[in-house]
Amino acid sequence: MSQQTTLVEGVRIVGARVDGAERVLTPGALEFVALLQRRFDARRRELLRAREARQAALDAGARPGFLEETREIREAAWRVAEAPPDLRDRRVEITGPAERKMIINALNSGAKVFMADFEDALSPTWANVVQGQANLQDAVRRTIALSAGGKEYRLAERTATLVVRPRGWHLPERHVEVDGEPVSASLFDFGLYFYHNARELLSRGTGPYFYLPKLESHLEARLWNDVFVAAQDVLGVPRGSIRATVLIETILAAFEMEEILWELREHSAGLNAGRWDYIFSVIKKFHAHREFLLPDRAQVTMTVPFMRAYAELLARTCHRRGAHAIGGMAAFIPNRRDPEVTERALAKVREDKEREAGQGFDGTWVAHPDLVPVAREVFDRRLGERPNQLEAGREPAPADAAALLDVAIPGASVTLQGVLTNVDVALQYLAAWLGGTGAVAIYNLMEDAATAEISRAQLWQWLRLGATTAEGEAVTEAMYRSIRDQALSRLLAQPGADEQRLGRAAALLDDLVLSADFIPFLTLIGYPLLD
Repeated sequence: MSQQTTLVEGVRIVGARVDGAERVLTPGALEFVALLQRRFDARRRELLRAREARQAALDAGARPGFLEETREIREAAWRVAEAPPDLRDRRVEITGPAERKMIINALNSGAKVFMADFEDALSPTWANVVQGQANLQDAVRRTIALSAGGKEYRLAERTATLVVRPRGWHLPERHVEVDGEPVSASLFDFGLYFYHNARELLSRGTGPYFYLPKLESHLEARLWNDVFVAAQDVLGVPRGSIRATVLIETILAAFEMEEILWELREHSAGLNAGRWDYIFSVIKKFHAHREFLLPDRAQVTMTVPFMRAYAELLARTCHRRGAHAIGGMAAFIPNRRDPEVTERALAKVREDKEREAGQGFDGTWVAHPDLVPVAREVFDRRLGERPNQLEAGREPAPADAAALLDVAIPGASVTLQGVLTNVDVALQYLAAWLGGTGAVAIYNLMEDAATAEISRAQLWQWLRLGATTAEGEAVTEAMYRSIRDQALSRLLAQPGADEQRLGRAAALLDDLVLSADFIPFLTLIGYPLLD
């Protein structure tokens, strides 16, 4: 049943009634979110307009570089605040959506940190968003439980440290309006979690910890810092209680890592190498330029020159400033029904984590509980009794803009199989996302919104720039439509296929791939199709 409810002056809830809403969308919580929205949304919109201006400059041929106006920050001696005790050892972090079973399993997984995700791994249906907040209230208070499939799920005595990722600055939450406008999804996700849980977390010896996605500049980090200061002051929470790790997952943010740490220095918990969104960002920001045409996604690994330069710059920047450097997600996942697939996945993950540990990272991400022991063994061997590698080096990292922008990959190419895979995976993922699932195992890889963004962005770029496959075939609209029809037919023939949902996924993929202009985020144009 739909509702249009006003619990607080100027705040209207528009959407279905969902379980958990009565303890999540309380008058006090909505007043707090409205306060943040009224105080900070104008700046958020201004920063989004600045993104558009920077994109227009890139389209016209400009190239990013290290900022001259912030040189003093990069050259000065300073360090971020020391990490709280339960964030000093982050050797393995597991991530996943803020769903009840996932939360319990992840907290019990043996990882040091669990990142509960409202962003790329969560399809932002109204039910998922509200119930995710209710689930986290229970997790913080250790009352979370579940009976499913004949099993009982409860928290173990020792659990991972909880960190929450709100949605990015660009996204709205259309089910809540403040003064007639949809609330910022970032402020909504952050505000509800902080309001309901900050004091409870502190009373339990931990704190309100966050991951911040999709930042493109230090000014966007400054906005988050100002939100943190205001939130702590309004609720009487000591300043510095909030700690935030920023995902460096855009090519523009890579040039402002020092400045981002500086802006958040009182609240900083480090940086993370968000590799999949980073690859997507390179395509998106330079979509119009042939020299930035990337080969098949499988060929853009962390060992290619521009990705290696990005990872090494991040690790050295963090350690110079006393901040944690956290490695990214290896997409390979085990298959408990196929030992051979599992062994290959474990070998790939082990290789990935060995490389990160050797580069100086203090920890890494995994997407599945079975991968926690693999990553932990690698970092245990590297760290020994040390909680991290912060002492590894504090010399200035070389400011090599050319290395970050040199995307040439010798021997790599666009292949027909790459086109087929991108269409197939994007269709499957979009169908799942439209059905309310934001993290999906497809062909033994964990796909989320970030990896789907790469698939559809590559298709757009290859088509628009006239790429030719290694087999000598031009990537054209006709080729795309033929491959899409074949993939759709195959998916529709599978048992239990949802014809309507797959049709909507195909239409959404067409919009993304065949649009005359590059669409910045699939989640923006797909969002109205949810619920």
